[in-house]
Order: sequence, then C-alpha cells, then structure tokens
Amino acid sequence: MDALQAMLTRKSIKKYKPDPVPQELIDQIIEAGLNAPSGLNKQAPIILAVTNRQVRDELSKLNAGKDPFFRADPFYGAPVVLVVLADKSVPTYLYDGSLVMENLQLAAHALGLGACWIHRAKETFETDEGKAILKSLGLEGEYEGIGNCILGYPDHDPDKKPRKENRVYYIK
Repeated sequence: MDALQAMLTRKSIKKYKPDPVPQELIDQIIEAGLNAPSGLNKQAPIILAVTNRQVRDELSKLNAGKDPFFRADPFYGAPVVLVVLADKSVPTYLYDGSLVMENLQLAAHALGLGACWIHRAKETFETDEGKAILKSLGLEGEYEGIGNCILGYPDHDPDKKPRKENRVYYIK
C-alpha cells in the first residue's frame, strides 16, 4: 500500500481480535514511528512497546480512571499498546510526538493491522503508578505522555467517517 492510499483509507479501529501481533510487524511499525520528522532533529519522543498482558491491563486501568466516559477497557481489547512519550525539555516535543503517533497508525494500516489513538497518556504518566513504570525502565527526566497507539487485528470494519467540507482556503 502506498503512503497516499494509507492516508486516505485509514480508520480508527475500536474492536480487536485477541490474536497476538508478530514481533516483526510491531518492530516495523515502531521503526516508522521513530522515523517521523522532529523539530531540529531533536528526536524527543520515545515509545514504550507494551505486549505484556499484565502491564497492558494495568495501563488500561490507569487510563480508564481518567476517562469521564468510563469504559471497562479504553484500549478496546487491542493486544498491543505503543505509548508515545516525549522529553518536555525539547520545545517541539508535543508536535514531534504527534507526528510519531500518526506514523504509527499509518504503518499499522499499511501492514494490515488496526490502530487507534487513545488519549490520556499524559494523565496516566502523571500518576504515581505511571511514574513507577517509567522508573522501572530506567527512564529519568521530564517525559510527557503524548498518546497510546493501540494495535491489533481488527474485529470489525467501521464505515469511513465523512469529512467536513470547506476546510481549505486558497490564497493565490
């Protein structure tokens, strides 16, 4: 699938099969994410690749605790969570992390997987439990959660959402 086709056909998937995702595919998706552009090439974002079910479920509970529209599993049953965090000392960290998130989703779609951006990574990693996860990995510094990219094999094919019109204004 070419890049333009991936951009035009990608959908947010919110129901997943329990099938594990091969490590090779996860690694390809991560590589695409890490190759996103970054301000002054500072490469502020990092990725936590979570395939361990216990840790994935712990992150789900932490995330759900911050959800005003509480869902039992805000990760929709996805077996993989790629958490993007970024070093807050880099002025473009939020934008850089957002670009990583988009690359992750496009790569997943191009490889036949489903993906969805799940918010509240910032709030999750501001908790004591979230900070403990980072500390257990030896991550020090001021990292802010940008987003959770959930991955897996889709268990549904949602309709493509219509796009709003009149969002481009040409200045010639």
